[in-house]
Amino acid sequence: MTADPSLRSVKAWPFEEAAKVADRLAKSGKAEALFETGYGPSGLPHIGTFGEVARTSWVRRAFERLTGLPSKLIAFSDDMDGLRKVPENLPNRELLLPHLGKSLTAIPDPFGTHSSFGAHNNARLRAFLDQFGFEYEFASSTDYYKGGRFDAALLRMAERHDAVRAVILPTLGPERRATYSPFLPIHPETGVVMQVPMEEVRPAEDLLVWTDPETGRRHGTRITGGGCKAQWKADWALRWYALGVDYEMSGKDLIDSVKLSGAICRVMGAEPPAAFTYELFLDEHGQKISKSKGNGLTIDEWLRYAPPESLSQFMYNQPGRAKRLHFDVIPKAVDEYLANLEKLQATPEPTNPAWHIHNGSSNMPGSPISFAMLMNLASVVNANEPEILWGFIRRYAPGATPETEPMLATLVGCAISYYQDRVAPEKTYRRPSDLERAALQDLLAVLRALPEDSAAEVIQNQLFEIGKRHAFANLRDWFGCLYQVLLGQQEGPRFGGFVALYGIPGTIGLVEAALSREAATA
Repeated sequence: MTADPSLRSVKAWPFEEAAKVADRLAKSGKAEALFETGYGPSGLPHIGTFGEVARTSWVRRAFERLTGLPSKLIAFSDDMDGLRKVPENLPNRELLLPHLGKSLTAIPDPFGTHSSFGAHNNARLRAFLDQFGFEYEFASSTDYYKGGRFDAALLRMAERHDAVRAVILPTLGPERRATYSPFLPIHPETGVVMQVPMEEVRPAEDLLVWTDPETGRRHGTRITGGGCKAQWKADWALRWYALGVDYEMSGKDLIDSVKLSGAICRVMGAEPPAAFTYELFLDEHGQKISKSKGNGLTIDEWLRYAPPESLSQFMYNQPGRAKRLHFDVIPKAVDEYLANLEKLQATPEPTNPAWHIHNGSSNMPGSPISFAMLMNLASVVNANEPEILWGFIRRYAPGATPETEPMLATLVGCAISYYQDRVAPEKTYRRPSDLERAALQDLLAVLRALPEDSAAEVIQNQLFEIGKRHAFANLRDWFGCLYQVLLGQQEGPRFGGFVALYGIPGTIGLVEAALSREAATA
């Protein structure tokens, strides 16, 4: 790929991050950049995993376009970590209880499909990443330790053992401080990842000396070859040092760990990678999302209601700001993505999020109908089958079929699912005020006078005129009335477009039904 230095001035955060990596390589003289994402395989991949890999991939692509240099992304699994507790949602939990403390790749797979629990979850991670077409190289901590990839770095850490401890000790309580070592030896008999003080660290002899607190037996363990692993903050630094990682992003909750790991990396004699801290997700009430609370949105839930590109759109927007991640953000993300896709196909600009989502260009068809409009249509007709919506769609967009409009077909299915699951249970109609009732009567007269094939803009202009005639303090109040009184929803897309899609006769029926309903309850 040919370098394009002009991209350095692009006002888009992936290029701003890519410039940091380019500057780092210019100083080091490296000819290839290494990007990394980390993963703890004691649980399953989640929406945060998607966000971190997607964002890192955008920075990586921006770097390659900016510099013309090759790069690689490693998805690193910390599968040599010890299992601290058995997750509640696993089958055959009793199978794992005797193996607490052992490496995830050294304990049975409760699902019975792989050689170990770690191998099972690693396979789930790879399938997850492959599902979205990410380009990456999978890396197993167990394989790297046992295969010798970390041997030189481990010996270097042993040589700098006291200096590494000096970085970590001020962050620990008195009791932990007395026993802390960056090395966790693997027990030669039980296979448990031991957290014990090191009595001796002998790098020249490739040896750690420690005592089993339960048996009192003294052990000598090799530093290299998988005989031990590093405690996690030191492990992060060890990985950066050993592999020469140039870029890694992480969440706000790991800011202190990034600083500590960076300090350890420098103690070992290397510069830590360029870093980016992304903000964490909040629920609809502004509370931090927690797995234990279950107040988050899963990736399966998002994909039930929207195409994956819309999730990329959501992840792209302002990663340095906390964002609310709940069901109501999905429709906006979908329509924002569709608008950006249309702009991309007209003018490929690197400031456009869709440019990054599609790596510069895309022939993927968009949708002639917004997702918000489809959801309002599904709500009005109480849709439970796609064909119900396609009957209206064909009148609005003649010739449109699921085959000719694959994105639209996807959105139809998503709109029905969203309506059935999220809208129908909460659907309520409010009564109009006297002002609104008069405006709705006026709307009936206007609709009856309009030709049935009137364009959306013609209808929208008439709606504006009605709002002005009836002296609403704000035209938003008038359009709010249309959605809340006629559709039983708080908001929606341009109502003129909805009328053109649903049809003028059908909309007349909605207004008559609303006025009749209001009169019956008055």
